[in-house]
Amino acid sequence: MSITIKDIAQLAGVSYSTVSKALNNSPLVKKNTKDKIIAIAQEMGYEPNFAAQRLVSKRTKLVGLIWPTIERVVLATLVTKISDEIRKTAYSMILSVDPIEASLETFRKFQVDGIILFEGEDDREIETHPIPLLSYGVSRKAVSPYPIIDANHGQAMHDAIQYLYELGHRKIAYIGDISANDPMQIAKYNGFVQAVKKYKLPLDPHYLVNTEGLDWYNGFSAVKKLIIAPSLPTAIVGGSYDISSGIIRGLKENQLDIPNDISIISYDNIPQMANLEIPLTAIGVPVDQLAKEIVHTVIEQIEKQDIEPKIKKLQPILHERASCKAIEP
Repeated sequence: MSITIKDIAQLAGVSYSTVSKALNNSPLVKKNTKDKIIAIAQEMGYEPNFAAQRLVSKRTKLVGLIWPTIERVVLATLVTKISDEIRKTAYSMILSVDPIEASLETFRKFQVDGIILFEGEDDREIETHPIPLLSYGVSRKAVSPYPIIDANHGQAMHDAIQYLYELGHRKIAYIGDISANDPMQIAKYNGFVQAVKKYKLPLDPHYLVNTEGLDWYNGFSAVKKLIIAPSLPTAIVGGSYDISSGIIRGLKENQLDIPNDISIISYDNIPQMANLEIPLTAIGVPVDQLAKEIVHTVIEQIEKQDIEPKIKKLQPILHERASCKAIEP
């Protein structure tokens, strides 16, 4: 038999409404009373009845997240951080790794209050949707029908080139997925090219290596293409954590020392970058900050549904580690 709020109220010696307010963290209930009610609820194994809650509040307190891949370390880390942030709120999260249309249908059946969409390769833009929706990605238009959290990939590439330039590097390569379909990869590549031109550096075709993918092996294989260039660059910008992990291994297997022979800075900013065989200098929005912005914005969109959708570009941050070294120009 399931435990109800009335059962908790009877044992706690308070009213049904007091229990309801306490379980919803209402400031109208004294702390001692609230703590007592929560402790009783936990001891009795109380589980909220989401269906009943929705009848009263018209909300399920559920957020759906459409997850594009279960393979990449960075996205797995970001999803974990988002889950951690959501647990600090009154909401819960459910995941779907299905295609967008199937995921949206699943979330409609679950009657979620909001949706977080990770945009990726070949994703189409959703013009309108009855459920409040937030996108983590890159805006393809000046105005969006839903909020977008943009990690500002172009600015990150600019900051990477500026950092390497100030260290004395003039021959800088880019190894990344130079894809015509993924807007985030396009933004990184375009940002790199624009920054190289800004600092009047040579844009050698041999230094633009297309990994044609985003995993470790793509980065490892790309090194083979780079080392056949007439002359080696003094620094590499890696397009992602996974790619850069492969680049490190590829350089080491070709007896190239990091950073004495080649420096490397990578896009993405997750704690794991400090634990690689060569601690990796990183550029990007820290994953904790990304998660907080995503969760805050989707909940704001749910609870204030008349707010104007905004495209919010975040500020990348540089983390210096052992993979980069100053050289004489």
